[in-house]
Parts: sequence; C-alpha cells; structure tokens
Amino acid sequence: MEYYSPVFHSLYAFWSSPVKKKLLLLSIMFVVWVYMLYSCVGYCSTMPGLVMVDTPRGKETAPATGRRSDLVSRLLAKPQPWEDVESDYEEPSIRTAASRDLLDADRDRVPDPSAMSSFSNGSGSKKLPQAIIIGVKKGGTRALLEFLRVHPDIRAVGAEPHFFDRNYENGLEWYRDLMPKTLEGQITMEKTPSYFVTREAPARISAMSRDTKLIVVVRDPVTRAISDYTQTLSKKPDIPSFESLTFKNRTTGLIDTSWSAIQIGIYAKHLDNWLQYFPMDQILFVSGERLISDPAGELGRVQDFLGLKRIITDKHFYFNQTKGFPCLKKAEGSSKPHCLGKTKGRTHPNIDPEVVQRLRDFYRPFNMKFYQMTGHNFGWD
Repeated sequence: MEYYSPVFHSLYAFWSSPVKKKLLLLSIMFVVWVYMLYSCVGYCSTMPGLVMVDTPRGKETAPATGRRSDLVSRLLAKPQPWEDVESDYEEPSIRTAASRDLLDADRDRVPDPSAMSSFSNGSGSKKLPQAIIIGVKKGGTRALLEFLRVHPDIRAVGAEPHFFDRNYENGLEWYRDLMPKTLEGQITMEKTPSYFVTREAPARISAMSRDTKLIVVVRDPVTRAISDYTQTLSKKPDIPSFESLTFKNRTTGLIDTSWSAIQIGIYAKHLDNWLQYFPMDQILFVSGERLISDPAGELGRVQDFLGLKRIITDKHFYFNQTKGFPCLKKAEGSSKPHCLGKTKGRTHPNIDPEVVQRLRDFYRPFNMKFYQMTGHNFGWD
C-alpha cells in the first residue's frame, strides 16, 4: 500500500487539475478519430474502383474489376437525369413510322432535357400551327402573311405546306417539322389557300386540333377569277381566252362551274363544308379589298382575332403607286422597305364587259348567302 500510494496521489493530483483533464480528453478523442479514419481507408481500398469507359453512347462509369454489385449495375443501366437519351439520333426531315415509334418510346421512358430547356436557351420548339390562312387563292393571302410576320409574336412558314390537301399521308410529325421554332407566347402559322376548296381539309384540320383558328381572305369573286386566269396566262400563254373558259355555251350564257377559277368564288358553298367542323367564331374573314385600302385596319382585326396586342399599325405601311397596293416600310428581319414580288399586281387582260356582267349576275345569289352566313356585307354587288 505504501508503494502505490505515491502513484494514486499523482493521479489524483492530475485529475484535480481542470486544464490537464481537458488535454487528456482531447488526446483520447484525437486517437479515436485517427483510428476510425485509418479503418475507413483500409476498408475502402478493398472495394472495386470506378473508372470511365468509352461506350457507343459516350463515356460511362464502370467498375475497374470484373465484378460489380446488382445495385451498381442498375444505377449504371438507368439513364441519368442530365443525359440526353436522343443525342445519338440523327433525325431525318421525314421520319418513318418505325423511327417515330422508337423516339416516342424513348421520350416516354426518360424526359427529354433538350425540350425542357428549349425556352431557357432561346431556341424554342416546333409546334403544330394554332392558326392557318386557309384561303382563298388570289385573294391576298401572301400579302396578309407577309404583313403578319412583322408581329414579334407570330412565326410563320414562308412556303405553302399543302399538308391537308396534298401531303396528308406524310403525317403530323412531317408537318410539325416544317414549322419554325417558337417561344412561349408566340403563335405558329401557315397559309395554303387551296385548303378552303378542299373537301377533306376541314375534317383533317379538326382532327389535328378543334381549337385551330382559321383565316380566309376573300375578294370580289369576279375580280378574283380574272386574277386567277391572269396568273395561269403568265405561265401558259397559249391557253384559251377567259371568255371561252367561262361559258359552257356562250350563246345560252351557261357558266362553266367546273372551271376552278369560277368554282373557287362560290364562297358560300365552300363555307358550308367548313361549318360542319368549326364554329363561325373560329373563322375570320378578311376583306381583300380593305387589305389594300386600309391594311392597318384589317391587320388590327386579325391581331384581335388571334388574341395578340395590336402592334402592326399605320406606321408600318406605305402605298406603292406603281404596284397599286401597300408595302411594308420594314419587313421581318430587315430595315429596308419591302413590297411583294413582281408576280403580284399583274396587269389584268381586258375582258368583255358583257362577260363580266354575266359573271356578276351568276355570283350575286351566292354572295348574298355568303353575306348572311358571315354577317358581313363585302359590297361586291
């Protein structure tokens, strides 16, 4: 007991000092931490390392050893949220049905990050048109489209797609691919004047979207027919005269309604077909005559119909005395004035006044019905 008493005395003296007691506790904690760190490093060194391996889809993470756990396998097999699962595809402009099915299946499995970020990077995305100028030929559809393209919230296809009359078998994906990219809040448009007189077009557009807004530019059917003939004459100078094409029998005065130049102007007949699929409030009729005399006024109606702010106003137009119709002071994407091409505003041939009057008499009842259907008198009689 006498031997151990100095030792116990020293230990008691050590523990009785607060400073020395804290130093001892810190030393013990440090030793334990070093031991745990060493143990962890030793354990991790026995696990298979992960390396980057080149694969057909790019670089993937894979184990350095031949073995890997089922959990790791499942994680590596699943596409990561930031991986573009379609990045390997070179999509053709016209997709086959099989390729569309494959791409659609991929989209169902993993969200396409390129589509989700399309607005954030400013590129936009292609959409089916929300509004279509469906007619009529030689009514002023090209002028209307060019004027509308000045609006920042309208994006339109320049060429006529002719999807719902000539290319319907190509499918909606083909049609969508023709459209320009739009940002949120912008409207996609196209114009194909022959839709108005195509029997299948209303049902086909309705099948795409019943909410599609339709715009029809109409013009005095007699003047329209002469303009139609003038266009054909410029391409085929050897065609028969306007008078001979107008009548089945000149003596009896029977009009040949099978001639497309005459048939297109029977607006009431064609409108009947469209009203089987679309309500009247989804169809806007633009006056081709007012589009020349008051372009800003007609464009104001169109902008209202599309639910857009009235941005296109009088300040955007000037009247070209040579051509006889308004032109844009600044076209889309340009700081220079812009008029429609030389194919617009052709000089009409002289037509026998008696033939013109016969045509006016022929169209009058159809015009009256058209006025009643639309609730607007266009003043052609």
